[in-house]
Amino acid sequence: MSQVSPVVPVATVGDVTVSPDDPRPEPPERPADGECCGSGCDPCIFDYYYQEMDRYREALRAWEARRAARHAEDAAG
Repeated sequence: MSQVSPVVPVATVGDVTVSPDDPRPEPPERPADGECCGSGCDPCIFDYYYQEMDRYREALRAWEARRAARHAEDAAG
């Protein structure tokens, strides 16, 4: 009896297939203006948001580099 490999769903971004094992990073949700109390807190809720945005941008750059490397491999192969 032969075994069938499970089908793994993939997405296509541009002309590169993206594995569900390496999804595109999601940006953090921006706090609503009313979530800041306006008291000059240190750190403010927006300070945390900007830190998360920095981490998101870094993760996105790394993801895009991996995607470009896979694209180069696909083109060469």
